[in-house]
Amino acid sequence: MKSFSFRPALLAATALGAIGLASPALAQQQPEAEDRETIIVTAQRQNQSGVELKGSAGVLGDKDAADIPFAIRSYNAALILNQQPQTLGQVLENDPTIRTTTGFGIAGELFVIRGFALAGDDIGFDGLYGITPRQLVAPELYESVQVLNGASAFLNGAAPGGTGIGGSVNLIPKRATTDPITRATIGITGPEHVGGGFDVGRRLGRNGEWGVRINGTARAGDASIDDEFRSSYLLGAAIDYNSGPFRAMLDLAYQRVKVSHFRPKLRVNTLTAIPDAPDAGTNFGQPWQYTTLRDIFGQFRMEYDVAKDVMVYAAFGARDGSEEGVYSTPTLVNLNGDITVSSSFIPRTDNNEAATIGARAKLSGGGISHEFNFGGSMNWLVNRNAFRFFDISAQRNNLYAPVEVTPSTRVTFVGGNLDDPFPISRTRLASAFFSDTIGFWDDRILVTAGLRLQVINAKSYSNATGALVSEYDEDKVTPVFGLVIKPTENLSLYANRIEGLVQGAAAPLTGANPSGGAALPVSNAGEILPPFVSEQYEVGGKLRLGAIDLSLALFQIDRESAILRPDPDNAGALEFGPFGIQRHRGIEFTVAGELTEGLRLIGGGSVIDAKLRRTQNGVSDGAQAVGVPEYTLNANVEWDVPFIPALTLTGRVVHTGEQAANIGNTLFLQDWTRVDLGARYVTVLAGKPLTFRFNVDNIADADYWASAFDSFRPDLQLGAPRTFKASLTYDF
Repeated sequence: MKSFSFRPALLAATALGAIGLASPALAQQQPEAEDRETIIVTAQRQNQSGVELKGSAGVLGDKDAADIPFAIRSYNAALILNQQPQTLGQVLENDPTIRTTTGFGIAGELFVIRGFALAGDDIGFDGLYGITPRQLVAPELYESVQVLNGASAFLNGAAPGGTGIGGSVNLIPKRATTDPITRATIGITGPEHVGGGFDVGRRLGRNGEWGVRINGTARAGDASIDDEFRSSYLLGAAIDYNSGPFRAMLDLAYQRVKVSHFRPKLRVNTLTAIPDAPDAGTNFGQPWQYTTLRDIFGQFRMEYDVAKDVMVYAAFGARDGSEEGVYSTPTLVNLNGDITVSSSFIPRTDNNEAATIGARAKLSGGGISHEFNFGGSMNWLVNRNAFRFFDISAQRNNLYAPVEVTPSTRVTFVGGNLDDPFPISRTRLASAFFSDTIGFWDDRILVTAGLRLQVINAKSYSNATGALVSEYDEDKVTPVFGLVIKPTENLSLYANRIEGLVQGAAAPLTGANPSGGAALPVSNAGEILPPFVSEQYEVGGKLRLGAIDLSLALFQIDRESAILRPDPDNAGALEFGPFGIQRHRGIEFTVAGELTEGLRLIGGGSVIDAKLRRTQNGVSDGAQAVGVPEYTLNANVEWDVPFIPALTLTGRVVHTGEQAANIGNTLFLQDWTRVDLGARYVTVLAGKPLTFRFNVDNIADADYWASAFDSFRPDLQLGAPRTFKASLTYDF
């Protein structure tokens, strides 16, 4: 157990005290009581954490949820500021339909939406794939975090990382607003993770046509998990021009994140029971583990109104990313907590570009309206990678009493040039799309139909020599159909049929004999399968009651998977193809808004029946999918205390149901509940609002396994411990 460092806490207390001491000296500068009250009320309103049912619907443009046949919502910048998250996953903890875990052995986050993975590679940056940092995303650079539930191959194109079947996340960068922004924040998380940030935005020019926004954050130190060190250095800049029919935006960002002695997932392998969760703050990772992530990324976007209802647009984005890390693989070998440890060293660089061009036109006549969308997109991705894997250490670690283990020096596998990694994959995604949304009855009935031609070209190279090994070049047309019916002004009913798309796999040379005995040949060995398709059917509704937004969705997603089966045309051989099916059926409910004056709620839940239907040799047919909770529930409450007008109390409850921990469904994680509490207080300093925020996540310090989501083995993610957060924000 590490000792508590009082130095960062003392620094924060000193800063708070200095502000407090300064207040009397500035008393003569304070505004009149009426002005002071107005400032506080205005600041409280601007500080309200919120969710709006609107956002980017890909090629359909920015839409209100009521006007599209999909479930979409946006979490605002105030929520990010209030909750003081360090990662994108901590923002998405507010969403009742999403759960966050990590990739195996790394610190990078992985999101589970409708029971399917969404990797960091497939997070959108203002609608562009491949531009966002891939493992960890610091949220302070973004104005909103948008979530679209369900498959989106038509809307956004095929995700380059091959995930996003159950939903997508899109990040909107900060840009200058009508009101000027000059903001400074200092804060502390856990015992010694301290930092601060600034945010400045102005509109310039005779009519405010030019906008400039610059914001940055620097923070470092141990947060809550024993001896886990994190640092983040961020800088974002945006310049935009908006004059008449022409609009242009340039968004640039720099992110550098380091995590040392991080706590990885725990591999369980063949145990017959799930081990008891250790203390939530326990770090069974190794001190020599680290990951360093550096990304420079951005985009340039243009829009031009050719006529009143005709717009053309284009966007280009790029990312230069580098990663380097020493990772460990902890594997539990018994219920006494003994762990074997192997290790690896992996450097990686990514050079990605993305572009889109399109047009949107609205026409009406004869009581019928049309909104046409057509265009195309391109993604170019180059991954340079190398790796060196090491054998299991002679020493053992322990889950309940961690010790430092000397890593093995025996190399088991090596690939690429560690000093200067060469390309191991090049991917090009190209698409062309067209859609028409037809409106009837003053657009109270909206029918959307469209097609998107997707072309996937992927080249793989030898990790030993860099020579081209294989090339994948396939195409697929993905359709969309959607229906929206608005019986009343505040009620929108919808239905959709849409597909997801990922790259197909290559057939192996041999496969296991279903009857036992020697392996059988695969008749189509080496064949690269066409892209795998997932089909989604969904119905739902959105209702606005006063200041409250409610949504309900019922869905079914069938995802193809590649398996081997006896070849009906070739006795004694197997056939490889997209014969496997994983089916997820579920219901989702969300609620957001002001229940009564000063009382706001963000919440909801989901129930998912995630089953494997056609599996290899039928051995797992009917099994529950690994790591998919049977249900999830969230409730996030804010209360502006009426008898203390400047005070807001906050609380959040996150509950996750039972989830299978192995494909045989012999191991299950128990359901768990986490409770977070907090408060913020607004005062006035020199005529400007000063906001103090205090939060405690996992206030009961509950010990639990949060997730088992990972491939087809039980890899366990331990829930985060009790974490204290405090910050001061001053709006100059």
